Amino acid sequence: MQQYFTRHPAASSRPRIVHATLRGRDWTFMTDRGVFSHAGIDAGTRLLAETMDLRASDEVLDLGCGYGVLGLVAAPLVPAGRVVMVDVNERATTLAKENARAAALTNVEVLQGDGTAPVADRRFDVALSNPPIRAGKATVRRLMREVHDCLRPGGRFYFVARTAQGAKTLARDLSAIFDTVEEIERGGGYRVYLAARK
Repeated sequence: MQQYFTRHPAASSRPRIVHATLRGRDWTFMTDRGVFSHAGIDAGTRLLAETMDLRASDEVLDLGCGYGVLGLVAAPLVPAGRVVMVDVNERATTLAKENARAAALTNVEVLQGDGTAPVADRRFDVALSNPPIRAGKATVRRLMREVHDCLRPGGRFYFVARTAQGAKTLARDLSAIFDTVEEIERGGGYRVYLAARK
């Protein structure tokens, strides 16, 4: 299991700044060792950020938010909605909160916890995830089932996975949980899928 998929990462803290342009906006993110893709935004997250289609009033869940890239990029796209970002990693959620403050985003909430446990009593229109594939198939499948259960009827789930790490297999697995699963984008060795709960 990767050290970032843990409450307390073992890596010593060494913060750094990452700059990126996503959805036509310049972003600055504080990152650190012990969180996913701390050296820079990975190609899968970037592809998903550019592909996700959100409505102004959507209530959005960013599951496994890391230092906040997907959720923070989503927030300006849902001005009448809200983004809730969740990660098991305490260092990641601390960074996500700092990055939300730095970006002056007020429709964002960051929670620490495993899977959807921190939002078990809430329902969302959309979920986003670059799932922790290296945490193992059983963990990823559990998280995907949890996502399904926290979506409202008609809810959409955007996720990205590396083709070489079993993206197509994961999509097939999700077909047993969601009503529809379709590939909507690919590039840089990654595939973005949209799963829907009818």
